[in-house]
Amino acid sequence: MKEKLQAIREEAIKKMEESDALDKLNEIRVAYLGKKGKLTEVMKGMKDVAAEERPKVGQLVNDTRKALEEKLEEIKNELAAAAREAKMKEEVIDVTLPAKKNNVGHRHPNTIALEDVENIFVGMGYEVVEGPEIEYDYYNFEALNIPANHPAKDEQDTFYINDKIVLRTQTSPVQVRVMEKGKLPIRVIAPGRVFRSDEVDATHSPSFHQIEGLVIDKNITFADLKGTLAEFAKEMFGENTKVKFRPHHFPFTEPSAEMDMTCFKCGGKGCRMCKGSGWIEILGCGMVHPKVLKMSGIDPEEYTGFAFGIGLERITLLKYEIDDMRLLYENDTRFLRQF
Repeated sequence: MKEKLQAIREEAIKKMEESDALDKLNEIRVAYLGKKGKLTEVMKGMKDVAAEERPKVGQLVNDTRKALEEKLEEIKNELAAAAREAKMKEEVIDVTLPAKKNNVGHRHPNTIALEDVENIFVGMGYEVVEGPEIEYDYYNFEALNIPANHPAKDEQDTFYINDKIVLRTQTSPVQVRVMEKGKLPIRVIAPGRVFRSDEVDATHSPSFHQIEGLVIDKNITFADLKGTLAEFAKEMFGENTKVKFRPHHFPFTEPSAEMDMTCFKCGGKGCRMCKGSGWIEILGCGMVHPKVLKMSGIDPEEYTGFAFGIGLERITLLKYEIDDMRLLYENDTRFLRQF
């Protein structure tokens, strides 16, 4: 038994000293000290040892186990230290090398312009509301006094999902949804993405953004509309900005108008930006049509209101003097970095 224990001890220690990895060392521990290890097998044979010899043999087994465990711990520490040193050599940092640059993003020019517009109208007491981009035909057309045979419903202009569902062509449907709730008075703006079947060029895109505005209350007049939009133009483009209104037609407003403002570049004298006219068309507006009020459950005899629609990209192009709308969506970092 003594010779057997000595042989196990020498064999195990030799294998430990030859081990070059922690996982191999663990395999040796299991092979000799585990539940089915060689030393454990010797201990199971203690029942066959004479009673008077058992204390001596037991002491030999314990000494062997202790020697193996001590050697195991010693080799384990050596391997761990070697692995740590090797890892530190691989991960060494050369502090003389230039640091990596973090490319931090920033707001898109459209986002900046939208926040400017929202801040102006929120300052006037407006609420910012949103609605679905996939809209029912009823909200996109019928509830806005656009009949079934209206040219705006032509498939060449509108993206139809089916007979009753479209990609919204304007954010005016959001206004209808707000009016249907019946909470009066109303003072909201509705920014969002809209879709139209347009060819892509310097001033058109099949996907762009609009900001619709709506005010409904008692005794609202066209003068309120003019004053509101004049104030917006001054806040957005400068205190000296002047505005004028030209008669126009929109199915959902009556009377309707388009608003021009003096060119902020030349002050109305005429330049390349305004094509020499001194004026720049900026938005469409008008008094909410009585039929639109009635279809949304609002009594046109008691309440009146005005609405306006601003093209966000147009504001962005004017604000930053960009002459091609496509630049906003080409993701050219050389262009976007300027903002």
